[in-house]
Amino acid sequence: MFNKKNFKIIKNKNIEINTYIDGEGPLVIMAHGWPESWYSWRHQITSLVKNGFKVAVPDMRGYGKTSKPTEIDAYNIMELTSDIIAIADEMKEDNFSLIGHDWGAPVAWNTSLYHPDRVNKVCGMSVPYLVSKMPPIETMKFLFKDVFFYMIYFQEEGVAESEFEPNLRKYLESTYFSADGRGMKKQFESPFNVSDKGPEAKYLDNVIQFDDYPKWINHDEMNYLINEFENSGMRGPLNRYRAQRKDFDDLKAYKDKKLKQPAALMVGSLDPVNFFVGEGYKDTADLKANFDPVYENLVSVELIDDVGHWTQQEAPKQVNEFLLNFLKQI
Repeated sequence: MFNKKNFKIIKNKNIEINTYIDGEGPLVIMAHGWPESWYSWRHQITSLVKNGFKVAVPDMRGYGKTSKPTEIDAYNIMELTSDIIAIADEMKEDNFSLIGHDWGAPVAWNTSLYHPDRVNKVCGMSVPYLVSKMPPIETMKFLFKDVFFYMIYFQEEGVAESEFEPNLRKYLESTYFSADGRGMKKQFESPFNVSDKGPEAKYLDNVIQFDDYPKWINHDEMNYLINEFENSGMRGPLNRYRAQRKDFDDLKAYKDKKLKQPAALMVGSLDPVNFFVGEGYKDTADLKANFDPVYENLVSVELIDDVGHWTQQEAPKQVNEFLLNFLKQI
């Protein structure tokens, strides 16, 4: 389905970015999140190429066949946005549209903020555009001081790596299946919620488990993802969480800035991110009302019913339709 000849290594100084490139037309770059892969956009690649777009879909820094520097600072938001610009430069494209999911969404938002002359449209999935007034990790330590919270658990170097790398299948299956629509419903229905774990727990303690796979992913697709992490390891993906302190300092100058580009936001109604500090959103209008003030031109918003965190994989038909409508708007 995906031709190996379509992969290209693009350089950003000492970083080599493994990028899948296909199609002809206006350029769309898609940035994945944690713990994902260029392959997470498999459904969108075929749709966009078929509908007259050129796509560039990288393994983000630390993932797959892209470079994996060991130092935490190499994963700050400025470095990641520079990778996106390097891709566009290599393709000799002055302007492009940018789509991001999970950690890829802040990369998309901030690339648009730093380079308003390069990004003509921007879409984020799961994670809206936000600029924190205090270091996010400190906020999380306060909010989740009495319970386990994965971002806090990830902060100490080597701890999560030593838990995940010998158990990649369990780690990936439990992460994907606990945060999708089915997993979130099970958590809401369960008398014991995994968020009730104490702060000394490990990530894989009391994880949500199922006897079968959800409809949105099959064993072959999961095996591909597992193989990618067997090759890349977990330090790079986890260092992205550890780099948040540097992000806060870098973003201070932008804390009052609004995104100028036409923007789109798509969120699953059961995405766990919705419930970090609230009770979720009632409908699309509620989602738009919450975030419209931080955008100058939020033109497309959708809250997808019964979809969890893996938006573009759980609901590819709806996502593809949403993206095409947004990208084709004049």
